[in-house]
Formats: sequence, C-alpha cells, structure tokens
Amino acid sequence: MGFSVRSIAMVSWKGIYFLLALFLGSFFGSIFMLSPFLPLMFVSPAWYRWIVDRIVATWLTLPVALLEMVFGAKVVITGDGFIPGERSVIIMNHRTRMDWMFLWNCLLRYSYLRLEKICLKSSLKSVPGFGWAMQVAAFIFIQRKWEDDKNHFEKMLDYFCDIREPLQLLIFPEGTDLTANTKARSHEFAEKNGLRKYEYVLHPRTTGFTFVVERLREGNNLDAIHDITVAYPQNIPQTEKHILNGNFPKEIHFHVRRYPVHTVPTSREELQVWCQKRWEEKEERLRQFYEGEKYFDATGRSIIPPCKSELRVLVVKCISLLYWTVFTLAMFVLLYLYSFVRWYLLIMVIIFAMQQKIFGGLELIELACHQYVNKQQNLYGEKTE
Repeated sequence: MGFSVRSIAMVSWKGIYFLLALFLGSFFGSIFMLSPFLPLMFVSPAWYRWIVDRIVATWLTLPVALLEMVFGAKVVITGDGFIPGERSVIIMNHRTRMDWMFLWNCLLRYSYLRLEKICLKSSLKSVPGFGWAMQVAAFIFIQRKWEDDKNHFEKMLDYFCDIREPLQLLIFPEGTDLTANTKARSHEFAEKNGLRKYEYVLHPRTTGFTFVVERLREGNNLDAIHDITVAYPQNIPQTEKHILNGNFPKEIHFHVRRYPVHTVPTSREELQVWCQKRWEEKEERLRQFYEGEKYFDATGRSIIPPCKSELRVLVVKCISLLYWTVFTLAMFVLLYLYSFVRWYLLIMVIIFAMQQKIFGGLELIELACHQYVNKQQNLYGEKTE
C-alpha cells in the first residue's frame, strides 16, 4: 500500500495533462474525424489512404506542440537532413520507449508527418484511441517473430507500392529499447558471435530491415535511407511512467545521415553488413556524445536549414494546441447536449472493438478492400478487351 501511495504522489499534473490530452485527442479524433471516412475504404482504398493520412498528421503535431511549447523541450538536429517528401526507410537507435513519438519533433520541421509510418508491436493496436488511430494510419504491427511477420510486411509494403503512396517507414532494428536487461542480452549475443559489446546501442537485427529495403526497391518506392541517432543529454524519459511523473525530455538531439538508395548495397548479405556498420558508427557517435560535451556538433545548435521556417513551425504548433483543445472541449459539450452524438460514439466504439476481434484490425480490412478492388478492375479489363 505504501508503494501505491508513493507512486500516486509522484504523478505530475503535467504528465496527466500530456497523456490525457493525447488520449482524448486520439479517442475523439478516431470517432468523429476518422470514422466518417471508413466507408470510403470499400470504394477507393487509395483515396481513403490519401485523406486519412492528412487527418492523422494533424494529431501528430499535438505532442510536438505540447513538448516544446508547454513543457519547454529543446530540439537540436544535425547531420544531413531530409529532402521534403522523399520516400525513405528511417532506422534509429531505440534509446527509450518514447523515441518514435519524439521523432515527430524532427519530422515536423524537415519532412511531412503525413508520410511517416511506424513499425511497432501489435499489442498497441488494442489501445482505445491511440490504437484505433494507428490502425487507420496503416502502421505496420508486428509480433516480433519473423516467421509470423514476413507475410504481413510483404502485403503492407506491396500495398503502399501499388497505390503509389510515398512513405517514410520508421524501423527500430534493435527491436526494443535500451535497458539494463536488454543490454545484458545484447552482450550475450555479442559473446556468442564474437562481436564487440556495445554500451550505448544494442546489436541490430537485420532480417526485417533488409526485407523492407528490398521490397520497397522492387516496388520502386524508395529514394533514400535515413539513419538517425537520437540522444538525450540531460534526462532520459525511459517509459510512459516517466512521462506520467512529469519527466519530460529537456533536450532531444537528432543526428541524421542520409544515404541515397543508389549508394546502398543491393545484395542481402552486403545490406546486413551495411546496417551493422551503421550501428558501429552509432556506438562511437553516442560514446563521444555522452562522454564529451553532449552535442553531436561542436556548436551545440541545429546546423541543417529546416524545410519549414521556424515561424511556420511555430504557427503550426499554436494552431495545433488551439484546435485540439477546442475540439476536445466541443466534443464533451456535444456529448452532453445531444443523445444522437452519444449513440454515435457508442456505436463507433463497438465497431472499432469488434472489427479488431473479427478481422484483426482496420489496416487488414484496408488490404482486403484493395485486393478486392484490384481484382474487380482486372476482371473489368479482361471483359473490355
């Protein structure tokens, strides 16, 4: 009981506000902004994807705005940067369980948030609000067992290639975040395979990475690979609990290396070695970072001109805070005033929950719709010839 009281006492109003704002935004956004477009999936999956990606991107600006404007997080970006709108695979070290969300602070300035897809564990799709929005966004959910994941990867990547939808797919080759336990397992792997032991990264798993690169290359849907190293010079919020306790990152540093696809090896074996080489470089780069001045660049400032001006980024963050605050409050008012709004919410909650139990997730339904539409178009083409 004493442990529970201490845990409750450590919870910060800032952490509650942050997580509650994100949850309510994703929950009401899924119900009232995304669900009206679900029927379009059965008519034109490509148009459905084009529209919902842009709606989801509006929500992705919210954690960026909260972290920087409300909680004062500083973002420093060095290296090569992005070419706005290009199709890429993003590989990044997995320092904390929140890295994938913090990356949005980088992409808001240097790319388009609507392009990003994330490869993440399948259990997250069951989370109300967050998980529903991720399903609509067509994130790639994995079981972390390659024999189970390969077929799903193949279908999802082929789908994006078929509809010619550009994407920037975030992959964590390490498979999990850096902790004492995962580092110990990485050391065991290194000993068994005669490899160097890493202190700042884990040894990467290259099977999924090589498959993704090869598949996107075959589908002519890959321009570059972005190798990103993330570091936290002051405090490291390892889990969602740290965020709940108000332990927000004071600074987030990203070092970006851009590799045009024509400079990356084509054979699977060479591609695996190429990925491992990037992790050797990350280990040394992070060692110098944490044991030195805690900057990737000596100036300690961002050195890449962003594709969006700081004024534009500021405007986007202000609009995001205003919109999602007003939107959330308006939903509560409408739910209080109108019974049909309450009924609509209840029906959609049931639909979101049941479709996952029956079909496995909205992204799987979307794939099935695309396959059906393609089949009908092929049949129609054969009849007209």
